[in-house]
Amino acid sequence: MDSRITITEVRVRGFHLDGYGHVNHARYLEFLEEGRWAYVDAHPEFADGLARGVALVAVNLNIDYRRAAVMNDDLKVETCLTRIGGRSGVVGHRITHIGSGELVAAATLTFVLLDQQSGQVVPMEGAWAERLGPLVVDVSEEK
Repeated sequence: MDSRITITEVRVRGFHLDGYGHVNHARYLEFLEEGRWAYVDAHPEFADGLARGVALVAVNLNIDYRRAAVMNDDLKVETCLTRIGGRSGVVGHRITHIGSGELVAAATLTFVLLDQQSGQVVPMEGAWAERLGPLVVDVSEEK
C-alpha cells in the first residue's frame, strides 16, 4: 500500500445505527474524521504544521453512499490527500466493507488551513507546498 494513504478500521456499533438498522448518514462524518486524524498522525509533515497554530477547516464535503453498513460490519477507511491548490486542498476517502471489499462510501473533503491566531486562511505555498506536495496521490491511478 502507498505510504501516502492511511487505513483506519472501524467496527459498526449499535449507536452508529438509525431506525432502519443502517449506519446513520451523520456517523459517516465521524468515520471520515477518524480517517483524517489518522492521516495527520501518520504524516508528521502535516502534523508539525498543525501543531504550530494552524487548523484544518472543512469547507465542502461530498459523500457518495454506495452500500448500507450494518451492525458489526468491519469497515476500512482509506484517506489520502488528492489535491493542493493556492488556498485549499482536497482529501479523498474510500470506505469499504472489509469482508466483501465492497465500496460502502466515497467522499471528498475540501479544506483550508486557518491561522488560529489571526483567523486568516494560510496560503498553501512555500513551506506548506513543500510539506504537502509530496503527499498528493493521483486517485485516477488508483484501482
